Amino acid sequence: MDLDELIELKEQRAISDIFAKEGEPYFRALEKKILKLVSKEKKFIVACGGGIVLDKENIKTMKKTGTAICLKADADAVFKRVSGFTHRPLLRTAEPKKQIELLMKMRAPYYAQIDTVIDTSRLPVKAVAEKIIKITF
Repeated sequence: MDLDELIELKEQRAISDIFAKEGEPYFRALEKKILKLVSKEKKFIVACGGGIVLDKENIKTMKKTGTAICLKADADAVFKRVSGFTHRPLLRTAEPKKQIELLMKMRAPYYAQIDTVIDTSRLPVKAVAEKIIKITF
């Protein structure tokens, strides 16, 4: 399950629209609510956005109800992956790579609370998926 997709389905609008009209705090509250709902399900892998860790309760929920895995990548890899996409509201800046670096630095203490980390910087998607499955099942 992709948490962002579930939020968009519930809200019947894009996350970029949610950010633009309601702001980040509203989005983070939705994110927390949807995480609590899906965390009750069994045998699901839930893809969360990078900002979900900003709320300590979200980290507790993930650890309590499953295996929390941090998929990390270096700023260059992240920038390459998101270049050309306009649906990421926090990266709509004149210098998105610098914003990526800033977000990574700000979020590092939160990401450090996740016990299992997979560096995806140079891994193909299939290899990442295989690692996740091996860890979780």
